[in-house]
Amino acid sequence: MHAGLKIADDIDRAVCAVICRNEGMKAREIAAALDLDRKTVNHVLYSSPLLHELCWQDRDFRWHGIVCQARPHDGLQEFAGYYSLVREFVRLDEDAWLARLTEGCTNIGRSLNDTRGLIHSFKDCREQTVKLFNDLLSMMGERCLDWEIAFELRLKRSRHVRIYADVLIITENKVFSLEFKMKDAVDPDEVRQSAKYSPYLEIVFGPGYDIVPALVLTRAAELFEFVRIGREDAVLPVCSGDMLFNVFDEYLHFLI
Repeated sequence: MHAGLKIADDIDRAVCAVICRNEGMKAREIAAALDLDRKTVNHVLYSSPLLHELCWQDRDFRWHGIVCQARPHDGLQEFAGYYSLVREFVRLDEDAWLARLTEGCTNIGRSLNDTRGLIHSFKDCREQTVKLFNDLLSMMGERCLDWEIAFELRLKRSRHVRIYADVLIITENKVFSLEFKMKDAVDPDEVRQSAKYSPYLEIVFGPGYDIVPALVLTRAAELFEFVRIGREDAVLPVCSGDMLFNVFDEYLHFLI
C-alpha cells in the first residue's frame, strides 16, 4: 500500500480523485495509478457509500466520476438544490432563485418539510450571500463573478446519514463551505457542524482544492473571529453576515 494512504478516508479520497480526473478506469488501473493493491481498491469501490454516489461503473467495468474535479464542476448540479456561476446567481431575483432552489431540492431528494421555517432560512441565506457579493465586487472587482456557487448540497454518507451543506462558493482553488445560522451567539455544536463536512467535500472536489469551512451568524453584527473546533487545536472562522467578506480575504488576500 502507498505509504501516504493509510487512513480509509484518505484512500476513498484518492480513489475518487483519480477516477474523476480520468475518463473510464478499471480497478487495476486505479490501483496502479495510486500504488495500491487491487484488493484495497476493490474494497473502496464496492463498499464506500459516498464513492458509490459520486462514481459509476459502465458495462465494461470502467469507473467514471459524476463531478468533474476542475472548473466548471460539471455534475455538481446533480447533488445541489441550486448551482450556477456567481454571475448568474446575482442576476436572479429572489422569486426566480427560490423557484429554482425548491425544484432542485425536490430533484435531489432534499426534504422540504416545515416549509415555512425552511423557506425563511433559505431566503435569509440568500440575502446574506447577495450582500457578500456586493462587498466582493466593490473590493476585488468582477473576478468573483466567474466563481461557482451551490446551495443545499446533499451527499449520502451512509444509509442513514445525509450531509447538507448550506452554501458552497468555489473559487480558483478553494471551496468555502458556509454554514448559516439565524443566531447571534456562537454555539460549540454548530462550530463542529460547520467543520464536519470538510472531509467529504475533499473527496468531492479532489486534491486541487482547499476546503474552508465557516459559520455565519446572520443575527450578529460586526463579528469576525476564529473559534476552536471542539477539543481540537484546529479553528474555523465565525462571522456575522456583514463581516463575511473577511473570511474570503483571510484566505484570498485581496485587501491591502
